[in-house]
Amino acid sequence: MSSTRRAQSQAGAGRMSVAKAGLKSREKKSQTPATGTEFLVITGLSGSGRSSAVKVLEDMGAYCVDNLPTELLPQMLELTHRSTLELDFVVLGMDIRERDFVGQFPRIYRAARARGIRIRLLFLEASENVLVRRFSETRRIHPLGGGLPLVEAIRQERRELEPLRGLADQIVDTSMMRIRDLREQMLSIAREVRPDGNLTVSIFSFGFKYGIPAEADLVFDVRFIRNPFFEEGLKHLSGRDDEVRDFVLGRPETAAFLEKFLPFLSYLVPLYRTDGRAYLTIAIGCTGGQHRSPVIARAAADALTGANFRVTLRDRDIQSDERTSSV
Repeated sequence: MSSTRRAQSQAGAGRMSVAKAGLKSREKKSQTPATGTEFLVITGLSGSGRSSAVKVLEDMGAYCVDNLPTELLPQMLELTHRSTLELDFVVLGMDIRERDFVGQFPRIYRAARARGIRIRLLFLEASENVLVRRFSETRRIHPLGGGLPLVEAIRQERRELEPLRGLADQIVDTSMMRIRDLREQMLSIAREVRPDGNLTVSIFSFGFKYGIPAEADLVFDVRFIRNPFFEEGLKHLSGRDDEVRDFVLGRPETAAFLEKFLPFLSYLVPLYRTDGRAYLTIAIGCTGGQHRSPVIARAAADALTGANFRVTLRDRDIQSDERTSSV
């Protein structure tokens, strides 16, 4: 999936302390296909953590739109559903501030499901005492605050949103949750929506003499492999050439290394996906980034691509006009 961006149509609520609690799940069977864009609409009581939940899912790689106007929801669903972009998980944050949200949403939601769009509704709530404390701590005005006392505004919103609560596929009480608890809950929900995860692995070959890539999460040094630079006929070639590749892969130390390195990556990389990471950058370096590291980087990319990860490959320091390739 391409890089995600969260659009906010109006000023969002500030960060808030949110919380662990019971998840009441009422899964509704859908007659939609098993492929295509998955939509998750997040709504609920003001102060229950909706904006924080959207941000957590954005950090996990979802395409997020917060505070989406109700009248734009049908167009958003249709355009995204039919888009050629690789948007496999779209999160929409909506709340009572939008005009006639409660009145229009159930009809739009049911119509979308009837058209075969894969859409789920997540409802966040919290106890009255917790909501009062959160609004008091942040000094925010409740959306229904107007001339009402805070407690009355909270109670009125709860009553007005009751039809959406009854429509929800999942209800999460955030009363006792911290931000980390909320993140873990959102990760669990994201796994239900997209069990295969959303991790993109970027693999760089590089030369230590030019510096380690600043964006690297994992760095591996392959300078122990015999250097083709000193072999007749290989000095002016690169790791993209068959002659260099055959030389590097034919070395006994390379074979021994790959026998351990590739299974290690196959074990390690899924753990980052399990943790909710959207991107992982692996840098593999040799002295100049011309010979050994490009060969090993391609071996790693081939192994992970075969394991159904989204993999991009870049030879940072090979002196060529075409420095980037995709796997």
